[in-house]
This record gives sequence, structure tokens and C-alpha cells, in this order.
Amino acid sequence: MRLVGVVIAVLIAVAACAVQSSEQSEGAYVAPRGPGGIHPDLNGIWQVMNEANYDLERHMARSAMQEREGPYGPLPVPKVLYLGAVGSVPPGVGVVEGGKIPYTDEALAIKQENQQNWLQRDPEVKCYLPGVPRATYIPQPFQIFQGDDKVFIAYQYAGAVRDIYMEDPGPAPIDTWMGWSAGRWEGDTLVVEVTGLSEQSWLDRSGNHHSAQMKVTERYTRIGPDHIQYEATIEDPETFTRPWKISMPLYRRMEDNAKLMDFRCVEFVEELMYGEWRKEPLER
Repeated sequence: MRLVGVVIAVLIAVAACAVQSSEQSEGAYVAPRGPGGIHPDLNGIWQVMNEANYDLERHMARSAMQEREGPYGPLPVPKVLYLGAVGSVPPGVGVVEGGKIPYTDEALAIKQENQQNWLQRDPEVKCYLPGVPRATYIPQPFQIFQGDDKVFIAYQYAGAVRDIYMEDPGPAPIDTWMGWSAGRWEGDTLVVEVTGLSEQSWLDRSGNHHSAQMKVTERYTRIGPDHIQYEATIEDPETFTRPWKISMPLYRRMEDNAKLMDFRCVEFVEELMYGEWRKEPLER
């Protein structure tokens, strides 16, 4: 019995040393340098592996086809929307630090109404550009192009793109779907401040929204050969009671032939958005 106790103690000590060594190695990771040889190389095709686009907050699996209340009780859901497991929301542990998005009372009411009517309201359904930070966790890949003093990001979804200006570009001239991105390096982290974002964009399919006053501060940090830690701090005093943050890892696409494909989703929504004006409507 004494020998067994010694063996167990040795195994625990070895395991502890292995964990400590792993943590030290992870903390000591030094990313290869990118163009110019100064900053970490962020070039590559990246994608998330989470359920943030369904709902940023922690959530259980549920039907995406919510019953809606009408003046005389619940409104029936059209048969065409009964999609089985395809028409469901998978569970997710959430990416919001602290768990809940700190809405004002008025903004929370709008969020809840959006969620009940997301099929009619979500800009993603209509193939509008996703905005920031949603473009990062739309479940499709994106590619970072990093030069000596320039950074450009191309997204597969809807052909969205954005320039990250590494010299102060001044204030955004107008509000746009993808906003106005000003970048800088803080050590080995690329920090991007995004303003000028259209209030029409949503943060996910659950109706999480914002105003035109939203400012997003993104942080991209290489934490391994094939991983970037992504963080986004969101400030919007018109919608939220305080700043809040999301965080998630980004994973490198490892296929030999990895590339962004052509996803022109406009053609998929023409009937949805404009079909009622057909001279001869399609049969439903």
C-alpha cells in the first residue's frame, strides 16, 4: 500500500510538471514575424468554431421558429417553416464575458422583439453585409492579408471586405455596414478600433443589436501556430449600460487547397425580398 501511495504521488507530481510546462510553453509562444520582420504574421485563412452567430450569450438548443403573439393569442407558424432539425438553434456556451449583454431596459425590449421576428428582420437573411464584429464569427472563413504597413481582411460571406488603416485616418466620413477601421500594434497584438458602423447591422441571429454610436475595439493575438485569440470590446451608451467584451479563438483552415470561395448570396434572396412584385407570382 505504501508503494502504491508513492507511485500515485509521483504520477501527480509528473502531471503537475507537465501542466506547468505546457502553460509556460503556451505563454512563451513567439509568433513568426510577418512582412517587414517586426510584427507577428497574421496572414492566412481563419474561421471560428462556435455558435456565436446564432446567439452570443449562453443558450440551450431551441427552435428557430418562435411562436409570435398576436392580438388574439399565438400566431401560427406557416408549414413551410417547419424545417425539423435544420430549423433549430444549436446550444452554445456563449462568448460574452460575464455571461449577459448589459442592455438598457429599452434596448432589451427591442432585442426581445427582434428575436421573435428574426426571420423578417435579421440582415443576414437578406444578404446584407454582416458588420463588425459579426463578420468574424459568421460561420464562413475569412482571409487576413498583412503587408509591411497595411492590413486587409476579405470575408467569404457576401464578398465583404475591409481595409484596416494603420495610420490614423480621422473620423469615419459616413456610417457603413463594415465601418471604419483604424489599426495599431500594441506589442504583438493588433488592435483595431471600428467606428462608423450602420445601426442596421445585428450582432447575431438572436436579435442582439446596437445603435450608430457603437464603437468596437478588436484585438488579434497569435497564441499558437494555427490559432489567433480574438477579443472585441463593445461600447454603445445608447444601447448598453457599460462596455462589454466577447472573446474566442480563431482557427487556421488547414486544407491544402484552402481558399475563399464565391458566396454571392444576393441571388438567393431576390425572391424573398422582391418576389411579391412579380407579374406572375410563383406558386407557394
